[in-house]
Amino acid sequence: MEANEILAKAESLRNNLSTGFRDEIVKSLYTEAENIAKRAVKSTSDKKYDFDQKIDRLVTSPYTGLPIMLLLLGLIIWLTVSGANVVSSWIAVVLFGIGDYGRALFNQIGIPWWITGFLWDGVYLGLAWVVSVMLPPMMIFFPAFTFLEDLGYLPRVAFNMDWMFKKTGAHGKQSLTMAMGFGCNAAGVIATRVIDSPRERLIAILTNNFVPCNGRFPTLIMLATVFVAASFPPALTSLIAAATVVGVVLIGVMFTFIASWVLSRTVLKGEASAFTLELPPYRRPNVSRILYTSIIDRTIFVLWRAMQTAAPAGAIIWVLANIPIADSNLARAIADWLNPFGLLLGLDGVIILAYIIAIPANEIVVPTMMMVYMGAGMMINGPTNNTEIFNLLVNGNGWTMLTAVNLMLFALLHNPCATTIMTIYKETKSLKWATLSVVMTLGTAIVVTFLTASIARLLGWV
Repeated sequence: MEANEILAKAESLRNNLSTGFRDEIVKSLYTEAENIAKRAVKSTSDKKYDFDQKIDRLVTSPYTGLPIMLLLLGLIIWLTVSGANVVSSWIAVVLFGIGDYGRALFNQIGIPWWITGFLWDGVYLGLAWVVSVMLPPMMIFFPAFTFLEDLGYLPRVAFNMDWMFKKTGAHGKQSLTMAMGFGCNAAGVIATRVIDSPRERLIAILTNNFVPCNGRFPTLIMLATVFVAASFPPALTSLIAAATVVGVVLIGVMFTFIASWVLSRTVLKGEASAFTLELPPYRRPNVSRILYTSIIDRTIFVLWRAMQTAAPAGAIIWVLANIPIADSNLARAIADWLNPFGLLLGLDGVIILAYIIAIPANEIVVPTMMMVYMGAGMMINGPTNNTEIFNLLVNGNGWTMLTAVNLMLFALLHNPCATTIMTIYKETKSLKWATLSVVMTLGTAIVVTFLTASIARLLGWV
């Protein structure tokens, strides 16, 4: 029998095999390998192997595996919420102080006001905001994530979530790329290289943006702290804010599953491919490797890309805020023009404008909103505590709880930032898939916020 005939026969028989056939083959191979090892290798103690198995009975159990995952996620987000705000304030004070010095120097030597404003109040302060907002969370999240990776826990995450992704027609390793998306969606898109199937890799790429990156965490944390945690005792504020953000993250995971299921049954039809995941032994984390990977390979790489896109965004903000129109400026005029559409989504025109300007970098959403609300011509720190923020948004600009909830949903589901869009294009080599990633996520955000606002108004909640 020729080779082609053998292959054709194998292909015809494959359709008659049960869905667990591959698993049975792998199981028999490992069982036979274990029997051979027992006959050929003598060991005085198997305590380490037994210890790994005891831990895995907990972290990969169908009953305790997912709760442990949620607890670890909550812990990392709580550490990020608790630690990042303080460090962000320190960095902002230093960088904004440098901006004040540079502006004063330019004024002293007679540089025209528009050059000074464009460079220092626009480009520089845009960069300062991105660095002060992005750097502290990444310095906490990426080392924590890399620690779990080096420890050997992340393959257990893929094991726990494999059955969920398989039901949606996606690949179990998508859970690993989704976890990378918490730090940066661009990094999550690059991480999809671990998925061999082109179809399933595309699904992972297109849905990674439903996981909030650290550029969106400041908006989520601010809303969770000001509108949710503020009604609790101060000692519980960080815990309640972290729990709220975890809840938003779970909504994002739900939309990841929904989008994966839809894609696998429409433009990316196909069966989920099986993969064999060998759980590595737990190992002692290497501190130097963790620091190098988290700081050099991830933090600096992502921060540099964000800075490249934030500089022009800061310039655009300054220009819009400094072109006078009647008693206001162009930024406020555009926001007023966008206001009917924003109200339709339970938001307002300023929020829509902020997200249009923030396409290069999500980190500048909050300062852009504050700048337009306060009528400032430059990026500013804005209110310094939760009460002042609440008064500015609610009493000064008519925000309601619906505005806060829908902004959380919009921040979670909206289109990728420019860095992620560029990364999707480079990874897929296709303008079609990069465009689809924008249309799919932005369309989802608009539909969800519109439905939420309509239901709330119909039921008389606002």
